[in-house]
Amino acid sequence: MAQGLEALSRGELIELLEITAKDLVALDGTWFQSLEREQGMDAAMEHDRNAWRRFVPSEARRLKKLLGLPDACGLEGLAAALPLRCTSLANEWEILWEDGGRSLLFRITDCRVQTARARKGMEFHPCKSVGELEYGGFAAALDDRIQCACASCFPDITDETCNCAWRFWVE
Repeated sequence: MAQGLEALSRGELIELLEITAKDLVALDGTWFQSLEREQGMDAAMEHDRNAWRRFVPSEARRLKKLLGLPDACGLEGLAAALPLRCTSLANEWEILWEDGGRSLLFRITDCRVQTARARKGMEFHPCKSVGELEYGGFAAALDDRIQCACASCFPDITDETCNCAWRFWVE
């Protein structure tokens, strides 16, 4: 396997990473939609929250190690790690610094999950409760001083220019 990866150019490795991230998001959606059809949205959402609650600390630890971030990495460490998350690699996003650099706003401007559901004629995924666990848990696993709040996420959309937005600050 390593020989196969070593044979790829830098550009091919980047493309493979993006493909793999999109595949993982598609796999996540596939199991979710299967459970949603079989047991309903409430049961699917509970399983989704449980999965993300367990996954994000591991993802954060791996990225923290890769980036060599200290325990108190602050918003700068978060800003370095967020773009490397699996979901970030699969979606379009932006980071905005606010309040003179005292807070960070992470916006998903094109979400593969919501785009796919819309294309299939499905209702939007009510992802706010999952996102609170996902983004809040990721930030806290990087630096337990970092707080997170939803700025906009379905079903509580306050910003029509993005799919979701998450605000972070250090306490």
